[in-house]
Order: sequence, then C-alpha cells, then structure tokens
Amino acid sequence: MRRVIGLCVIAAAVSLAGAWLRAAPPAPAAAKVAATAAATAAAGPPVLVATVTPVRRDVPIELHASGTVTPASAVVVHARVTSRIVRVHVAEGGFVRAGQLMFTLDGRAAQAAAAAARARVLRAEAVVADLERRHGRAAELLASRFLAAGAVDTLQGELAAARAQLLAERAALQGALVDAGHHTIQAPMAGRVGAIDVHPGALAGPDRPLATVTRLDPIDVAFALPESAVADVLAAQRQGTVAVQAGAVPGMLRFVDSRVDPQAGAILVKARFDNRAGALWPGQYVATRVTVGVLRDALVIPYAAVVTRADGTFVYVVQADGTAARLPVRAVHAFGASVAITGLAGAERVVTEGKQQLRPGARVTVVEGGAT
Repeated sequence: MRRVIGLCVIAAAVSLAGAWLRAAPPAPAAAKVAATAAATAAAGPPVLVATVTPVRRDVPIELHASGTVTPASAVVVHARVTSRIVRVHVAEGGFVRAGQLMFTLDGRAAQAAAAAARARVLRAEAVVADLERRHGRAAELLASRFLAAGAVDTLQGELAAARAQLLAERAALQGALVDAGHHTIQAPMAGRVGAIDVHPGALAGPDRPLATVTRLDPIDVAFALPESAVADVLAAQRQGTVAVQAGAVPGMLRFVDSRVDPQAGAILVKARFDNRAGALWPGQYVATRVTVGVLRDALVIPYAAVVTRADGTFVYVVQADGTAARLPVRAVHAFGASVAITGLAGAERVVTEGKQQLRPGARVTVVEGGAT
C-alpha cells in the first residue's frame, strides 16, 4: 500500500513539473527578434546612403503670411465751398509737398465780401477814434466844471459800444478772409496725387472729390496671423522691436489688433516700412515674414532625415563600424527644407537618403555627402 502511494506522489510531481515547463515563458521574444533582425541586417548587402553632418547656427523663428500694402495715410481732397474751377495746378501721378497749391476756384464774390468787411472795420475804427477824442475833451470840461457828469457818462457808453462794434467787424472780416481762402485748395500733406476727374470750368463742391493725396513713404502692410501665434507675437513685442520682411523690404511691426476674429481664427497686424525706393505700392499683395524669436546655436539637419513613426521620432546615423544606428530626436522648429533638432551631439553622420531600407545594425555604404 505504501509503495502504491509513493508511486502516485511521484507521478503527480512529474505531471506538475511537465505542466510548469509547458507554461513557463520562453526566452525574451523581443530580444530574440532584435538580435535576429540585427544579425539579418548585418548579414545582408550594404545599403547605399547619403549623409550630412549637423550644422550649428542661429535659427530665426518666423511666421509667414500674405499681406496687402496700405498707405500710411490718404486724404480725399474736396472743395469747402461750391464754385467753378479756374485752374488745376497739379498733374495726375505727381508728387506734392504739404501746402502746395492744387486747385484755384472762382473766388471773386468771396474777395468782394472780404473787401466789404474790411471797409466796415475801417469805419468802426474811425467811429471809435472820434468817440475817444470827444470823450477826452468831455473829461477835461468836466474837470473844469464846464460840463455835466451825465454827458461824460453818455460818451463813455457810446465809446464802449463802438469798441464792441469794432470787435464784431474784425471778427466778420476774419470770417470773410477764411471763406475767400477756401477758393484756393492746398495739398493737406506730402504725397502722390491720384486720378483727377475735374478740369477748369467744372463746378466743385463739398460733395465732389477732386483728387486723392496718398502718402507712400513710410508705408504699411496689413496681414493676418493665426490666433495660435498671438502669444509669440506679443512676447516678441515686449522684448523690443519685431522685425518684419515684405519681400526684400525690411520693416518693423507697429500694430496688433485688440481682438481675434473668431470666424477666421486670426488676428490683424500691421507693419511699417521705409519706402523711399517705391518698392511697395498700395493694394499690392506681398509675402511677409515676422521674426518672433531666434534659436541660438541650434543643431540643424535636412527635414528629410527625420523619421516619424508611432513609436517616436528618430534619425539614422552611420557609426564608426559602418553600421546604422537609430537615435531619437525632437524637432524644435522646421523652416524650409531644414529643421532644428535636439538629441544629437553634433558630430554624427546623419542619413538623409536611403533610410527607407535601413534597420538598426544594417551595414551601409556612404555614396555622397551633403550640407545643411
């Protein structure tokens, strides 16, 4: 009986041992797969690749947008009074100085009114002078007791009224001279004259524009930036002048709107440019670049060298033994065909072409070099 029990215990132990061996995990699968892949890659033919060495340089962080050139200021010239145009003193497309004569209107009636007002002033001045003389003699007679005080008071009142009338006539003369001046129209500012649709003999008035004077230097460019860039733009403004490029013309940011357009998801900004050469013209569309920061001493490689997959972002580098290795990197700022990255020391040979056929440990043959 004891032998039977012993045999059963041994059989159970053997069975449990077999079950444990069947359930026990094999050697680490990932390590085996990696080792197998590396061995296969190393055993295969070398992969032809092109490489570059990362370059260290300062990288400007730029925002790009399409903008419209707008004048810094533009004034539509109107006549202040209704009158016939006698002469046009400027030409279409010409440049004028501030205060330069542009149009002359028929001002004969206004000049006559001013002359009449001037005559009334002269008459009022004569009346005041006469009353002052009479008042002076009356005061002497009053002191000698040859004239009553009431007579002197009467002359005093007449003199005060005459002086008030003189002030009124002088004010009327000033108004008449202003009206007469409205018949000569000067340039409100320096700038370029636009189209002129009136000619001598035509009737000018407040409701009819005569010309437009546009200031071209300096000049502005208006454009919209995405709302995601607002924080960067405002931070750059707090640091100082924000550089803006419109084509080949340099300028600076001067205005950021106070609100984001919720429908467009953008904010309006304006930049000002020195336009003495006339490179920018109102209404023109231009490509603008706003520099909101600079990455100092950044590592730069071609963007084509970066591989992005579900398991991360990396580049392939060629090691000293002629095999490929995968190094993780982080793309900091992409610009054009290049990208600033972190994760490399700077002396690596980064694969730019042929990386599709690469695996870690694969043998490579470098057929050409490149530069960032």
